[in-house]
Amino acid sequence: MPSTAEEEQAWNAQQLAEPVTAPRFAVWTYEAPAVVLGCSQRSELAALQTRAPQIPALVRASGGGAVLTGPWMVSSSVVVPLSHPWVAPRINDSYQPLAELYVRLLAPLGVEAAGVPPAEVPAMDARLGPKIAWSCYGSLGAWEVVDRGRGRKLVGLAQRRQRHGMLLVAGTLVEPPDWPLLCAALGHAEDAQAMHARTVSCRELAPAFVGAADYAERLAAALAAALD
Repeated sequence: MPSTAEEEQAWNAQQLAEPVTAPRFAVWTYEAPAVVLGCSQRSELAALQTRAPQIPALVRASGGGAVLTGPWMVSSSVVVPLSHPWVAPRINDSYQPLAELYVRLLAPLGVEAAGVPPAEVPAMDARLGPKIAWSCYGSLGAWEVVDRGRGRKLVGLAQRRQRHGMLLVAGTLVEPPDWPLLCAALGHAEDAQAMHARTVSCRELAPAFVGAADYAERLAAALAAALD
């Protein structure tokens, strides 16, 4: 069953409310659009709700830019104890195992993808044009998953690390997102074309790509196997 952005954020917050003793994960699909702002964007919420009152909007506990969830996205939340092998001393290194999982998952579905090593991020980001700083998908981060051909963002990554454990979140663009909707809601309608140029969906790379529900099932199976 599709979830809501509110349910996803509530699950994420609950996981780090007490010590994490074993890995857990959840996979999310969405029936309708919603905008999730980073905690530093809280001041944007009222204006967003005025510009786009038809779109649910909320603020997450972590930082970063705005995310547009919707039928075009499948997300995952993974929480692990601080003793887990995925918890690396350097924060960026903790993304690598999850990025590699996504690359392996996408390959047999016709999507040639790669995680971006930290040292390669600046050059690849520059090739895609000016960053869209207010949007999560408007720039590249360490180990985020891109298409091998042009380096456009395909899977966005983020994390929260607290004394109770580490939360890793990821969002795959399964279908082309409604970037004009997000850009207009945030008051940056002029950035829609740049957002499209910086990102790509699985469907655009592989026209026969499976639907969101099927992909979500495959992702859940891959996470279960990796975290077992």
